[in-house]
Amino acid sequence: MGFMVTVKGKIASPSEAPIFVVAPHSTFFDGIACVVAGLPSLVSRNENAQTPVVGRLLRAVQPVLVSRVDPDSRKNTINEIRKRATSGGEWPQILVFPEGTCTNRSCLITFKPGAFIPGVPVQPILLRYPNNLDTVTWTWQGYTFIQLCVLTFCQLFTKVEVEFLPVQAPSDEEKNDPVLFASRVRNLMAEALAIPVTDHTYEDCRLMISAGQLTLPMEAGLVEFTKISRKLKLDWDCIRKHLDEYASIASSSKGGRIGIEEFAEYLKLPVSDVLRQLFALFDRNNDGSIDFREYVIGLAVLCNPANTEEIIQVAFKLFDVDEDGYITEQEFCTILQASLGVPDLDVSGLFREIAHGDSVSYEEFKSFALKHPEYAKIFTTYLDLQTCHVFSLPDEVQTAHSGASNKVSPEKHEEGASDKKVD
Repeated sequence: MGFMVTVKGKIASPSEAPIFVVAPHSTFFDGIACVVAGLPSLVSRNENAQTPVVGRLLRAVQPVLVSRVDPDSRKNTINEIRKRATSGGEWPQILVFPEGTCTNRSCLITFKPGAFIPGVPVQPILLRYPNNLDTVTWTWQGYTFIQLCVLTFCQLFTKVEVEFLPVQAPSDEEKNDPVLFASRVRNLMAEALAIPVTDHTYEDCRLMISAGQLTLPMEAGLVEFTKISRKLKLDWDCIRKHLDEYASIASSSKGGRIGIEEFAEYLKLPVSDVLRQLFALFDRNNDGSIDFREYVIGLAVLCNPANTEEIIQVAFKLFDVDEDGYITEQEFCTILQASLGVPDLDVSGLFREIAHGDSVSYEEFKSFALKHPEYAKIFTTYLDLQTCHVFSLPDEVQTAHSGASNKVSPEKHEEGASDKKVD
């Protein structure tokens, strides 16, 4: 029982590289890299410092502890790493697992930028476990801690390779862009390991677990969180909220994906040409279903930009045919029938979702539209049809139509709301 450790490459001094970055991270046995590197300070979860034996050893190397429940922890951790890395040798070197979670070593996931923000040289360290039987990998759906220990210690020995790559100094551009620095180092390490990279992150793992709790397939949560959040300006809480919404639509379908039938049922609308067009805008790969990633992108790119106050006001004006500041079920039905091209459309179920009585005020309509941005595209589709119709008319008719459409203002909606009682 034991580990047969092979070391390759040369360990950099603190002046050459204040920070070590280690990957891939797949097991608690990766702590061997810390021993080989001369016991530098570790960046580790706060929970690890509370465990028996291991926690005492961890605290002995003056760790930087991270709390995943403290909203200020990330900022404090980065400040501490920067302070130690630029201390000029007053602190030990720092060892970071930049992936932030355990993987199965088949690829390198997105590196978190914390180790690269100080803008100092880093030394990459590669970990390999070249054994016929893998007894060390500790991932979400793998062995438990106890099972790993038993399986590993039942082997005569477990091979471990620790390779120190040449020190990587950031360019001026990378000092100003730690994400760029992290990406270059990750690509270098992946090339040396002969494995691919992927844009998935620890947050994807959190979403994956959340998907499982919502009775979706766990892989439904893998959305390349960092890439999506950076491009669409979405935070964790927003995407987690979208996962709840997605689950309410997809949980009854096979495979946890949204088909046209589930989409129509959620919107309480029949399958029509307009609805198929809306569905196709979400279905980016044209496979006939919407996964969670496509759903998030669709809401952010297609629906939310269309779900502005101005669009909601104009849509309300269209529904409020008699201009009394309220939408009746008959008015609501007439416009949706025209918008969707379904003359016998039954919208009573959808109307009851919006109305608190026998009619809908502007505030009720606005509240529903903001909570359900999927409908925004249906509203704008009808507005586009109306615009095309108006511009096809003679000029004098266009002028008359434009004047009529502006007769009801949002202020009138609000005044009407205060004058008319809703049951």
